[in-house]
Amino acid sequence: MAPTNTNKTRLSTFQSEIEEIHHREVAKQRAHMAAAVLVPATAKDTKKDVKGKMKDVVETIEKSGKPVESKDMNGKSKDETSAGTQSDTSEMQERIMSWLLANSTTERDNARDILATLITQNHGEYVLRIGVQPPREKLFANELVEDAEEEGWTGIERTIEQLDYLRNQIANVVEEIGGKTCVLFESKGNHPRTSILLRLPPASVALTPEVRCAVVGNVDSGKSTTLGVLTRGALDDGRGRARVGLFRHKHEIETGRTSSVGMEILGFDPAGKPILPDTAGSTDPEVIRREKLGWEEISVQAAKIVSFIDLAGHEKYLKTTLYGLTSGAPSCVVLIVGANAGLIGMSKEHLSIALALSVPIVVCVTKIDMTPVNVMAETIKQVVKVLKSPGCRKMPVFVKSAETAVEAAMTFGKDRSCPIFQVSNVTGEGLDYLRTFLNLLPSSEADTDKFAPDQPLEFSITEVWSVPYVGTVVNGIVNSGRISKGDPVILGPDSNGNYQTTSVKDMQRKRATVTAMRVCSTETKVPPPKAVRQFEGQVLILYHNTTLQRNYQAMLHCGAVRQTVRIVSMDHPQGILRTGDRATVQFEFISHPEFVKEGMKLLFREGKTKGLGVITKLL
Repeated sequence: MAPTNTNKTRLSTFQSEIEEIHHREVAKQRAHMAAAVLVPATAKDTKKDVKGKMKDVVETIEKSGKPVESKDMNGKSKDETSAGTQSDTSEMQERIMSWLLANSTTERDNARDILATLITQNHGEYVLRIGVQPPREKLFANELVEDAEEEGWTGIERTIEQLDYLRNQIANVVEEIGGKTCVLFESKGNHPRTSILLRLPPASVALTPEVRCAVVGNVDSGKSTTLGVLTRGALDDGRGRARVGLFRHKHEIETGRTSSVGMEILGFDPAGKPILPDTAGSTDPEVIRREKLGWEEISVQAAKIVSFIDLAGHEKYLKTTLYGLTSGAPSCVVLIVGANAGLIGMSKEHLSIALALSVPIVVCVTKIDMTPVNVMAETIKQVVKVLKSPGCRKMPVFVKSAETAVEAAMTFGKDRSCPIFQVSNVTGEGLDYLRTFLNLLPSSEADTDKFAPDQPLEFSITEVWSVPYVGTVVNGIVNSGRISKGDPVILGPDSNGNYQTTSVKDMQRKRATVTAMRVCSTETKVPPPKAVRQFEGQVLILYHNTTLQRNYQAMLHCGAVRQTVRIVSMDHPQGILRTGDRATVQFEFISHPEFVKEGMKLLFREGKTKGLGVITKLL
């Protein structure tokens, strides 16, 4: 009888553990960085004293195994703050309604000041609800019945007359502070209620909130067509007309399949309307392609930008898709599923990668206009089954109304819910709900776990190219800090692991010229970064048909790093790894040193994805 392998680990358990490791290491790094840049507060404090205090903080983190809790302005932890957020928000909104209904100049000014504060604190936009709100469980289950006897409704009942009055008053008040309003949803049934978007235009393109969405799915599922319809406005003809304008290479146009990492943007103006080209209802493909708006035109008009990373669906382009998912730092993954084919091929691989990276997921079922009812029902059944499986642990939410779209966007990423949209790119069915959802997603910059406030500059380079008579141009993401035109920067590492000093000559965001880019404003001096050749990580083997041994080589994806690594050693008792095994593995980069950090998540593959892990030690 073969010995039992005690290193077998469930994926869900391992994912929870690497999340804890990730958060702990990020907290340690931020504490170390704070120690490096702190200046003594008083004459009595010495730099040694300050660093000693910060060392104590780091040691506390290491011993407890938990990150330092973030505190709000009132000294509450994030958990305490989020627990009371919903009730506090409802109370504040009702107070604003009462002030506006009082028809007093003083109380109207109070309402205006509070609204201005709420909009500013929420990165330039805020959703205001008027009237009683339905129970979320009923709304998400599409079981909502507007019956006066039904329990679970919250808030204060308003009449239709009060609803109209408040909506007009709010529009006037927000306009006074330079903003715009947009009615997202309104019902005048048994429970009159409405949801209104309040939004301030950004001061410059550099400050425009951005949401990054990675679009994945099997080949021929409708990814590029969906993006073409969303960003161009014109519907598809059922033969791929909408997707042609998105292709970057001749072979893509000939085959109709994406092979590279494409980028498309959808802008929303301060009034919440999508910024689309005026094709005057033309069905001519050439007119549609010719009349498309440039990125710089969209950027200067937009109060919010949704950036779509269009990734390849074919198996032979998996390395490109993986690189887009790891380097693009997406806020969500939009999984496109063709209703006529179901969740097949690379769709499951893409879903597993998104789950491994702990990125929130949105499912978009396309081609509902051409799919027979029985096939459609089978596809939906399959999607629900996969989402509810132990590996996913998601709660499917079918978005079939504007109200559900608003609520799904407001709670997205905060629970296990997974919105499911059913759309037709030919008839336009369901597209408005999808646009509403995208319009309300929180900006990527607002995620302080990924983009650190009050930290030195870190710019992750994803693309490099040379422009004649201009020089080297780099594309990437500002992970932390501030960068301005003319600033000196350290660029690297090169093939020897060294860094070169250079300066920023010019800057653009979405092809619009800017003078500065920031996650936050900070003035710091920190030790130069170091590149490493070897590192250690906790890994879980997702799938391998034989065994992984010492000197095994695979392609590693870790942030913007994509390089072949070899296994130097492992702590597995048998010295080999099989499917489901977990171990501490020492890796070595084959080509050249790279800049990686403890706590970064990693994927390695040979063909399809083989392993998942997190960096625990730099060597």
